Amino acid sequence: MSTHPLHCQFVPPWLLERIAAPMDARTMIVDTVAEAVAETLRTDLQIRAARARKVTHPSRPAATAAWAVYTAGSTQTLPGTLMRTAGDPQSPDVAVNEAATGGQVALDLFSQVYGRDSYDGAGAEVVMSVHYGRRYDNAFWNGTQLVFGDGDGQIFGRFTKPVDVLAHELSHAVTEHTAGLVYSDEPGALNESMSDVFGICAKQRLLGQTAAQADWLIGEGIFLPGVHARALRDMAHPGTAYDDPQLGKDPQVGSYADYVHTTSDNGGVHINSGIPNRAFQLAATGIGGSSAEGAGKIWYAALTGSGVGPNTDFAGFAAATVAAAGAHADVVRQAWTTVGVTPATTRGTHLGPKKLAPSSVGVRRTGGFAGITRAGQLDLDSDDPRVDDVRRLVERTDFAALSQGPAIADAFSYTFSLPEHDEVTVAEDDLTHDLRRLVELLLRDS
Repeated sequence: MSTHPLHCQFVPPWLLERIAAPMDARTMIVDTVAEAVAETLRTDLQIRAARARKVTHPSRPAATAAWAVYTAGSTQTLPGTLMRTAGDPQSPDVAVNEAATGGQVALDLFSQVYGRDSYDGAGAEVVMSVHYGRRYDNAFWNGTQLVFGDGDGQIFGRFTKPVDVLAHELSHAVTEHTAGLVYSDEPGALNESMSDVFGICAKQRLLGQTAAQADWLIGEGIFLPGVHARALRDMAHPGTAYDDPQLGKDPQVGSYADYVHTTSDNGGVHINSGIPNRAFQLAATGIGGSSAEGAGKIWYAALTGSGVGPNTDFAGFAAATVAAAGAHADVVRQAWTTVGVTPATTRGTHLGPKKLAPSSVGVRRTGGFAGITRAGQLDLDSDDPRVDDVRRLVERTDFAALSQGPAIADAFSYTFSLPEHDEVTVAEDDLTHDLRRLVELLLRDS
């Protein structure tokens, strides 16, 4: 099992970075979104303090509510003000009701289909907070509760709107309490995929759909009108969910032959999760009927069985699902084979860190639920008004002493490129005040 709490955010880092990247044609929408992303960076500062103060929510007595929804009131104070618990009537606040519905749907999936009592298997209350931060473009599991932002109002809407977002984040908690898949490279991509798998099962179950009837879209409705996107991910056709001037094209891959070796996004966990996602979709449609009852039970058995641990890769998880599939073993094996994964599959070598030109300082933000990368770079020999501030921040930071702790699901991480220095990656919870200010400067439009 994992030895650290997961802080799981819904938006992948490369997508947020793309949104806030400088564009030749400046528009009010882009400026507003860039401001919202900067605000997201500032509110992330509070996450570290919140985790430092975190308390464990105990298993509930039989008469205690299964979930509770709070509002953070556009602050970073968690959990905030209690708004609704199980059995209460609907709230005037639509985000509260969406969280309540999604949380209950996710709990019902694990309880009624897989026999699991809450995310820890022991009846822990699920605490959810909505309206976190100001124009916060993410959703995450911080190790004790679920947290949801309202989006920037231009590209992203409420993160409580798609029911699969709620189930996705709760599933990160389930993975934390079972296999504890580490959040990097292939185990990290599996970690992401497990959340998409149970997220899509919850969505299909709520809609009464079979695997054949379903659209297999994750995060449908999370983008606002005007954005050229069907959803955040397409499990049946990875890489086709969106193609938008501001977002770019969906970079997910659906075959092991296209596996992306990268140092960004904890080894490309959001990009490469398309491979096991597609394997699940193929298995579910091949088995037929309900995805949750069919392939979902096999994937859950593999996740919670003895054959899967923190460092299990695609081939190892594929073997575990085949072993758990019983009469459907051939269907499951074929699904993995179709995406290029077999027990004999070998992996390539990850690309090493790159250095910028001697006079440049840069940062890449990766991670988050949407997996959107955002990058910024500044030439210290230019006449850019940020140069003096950036120089001071770099000079007083001991980058050699920085180290990255264990990667956390859906959390942001920041990779700094510096003159005559190897790249340094820092988790968002470990950013100092100076580093956070440096990030804001480098990611801000000129």
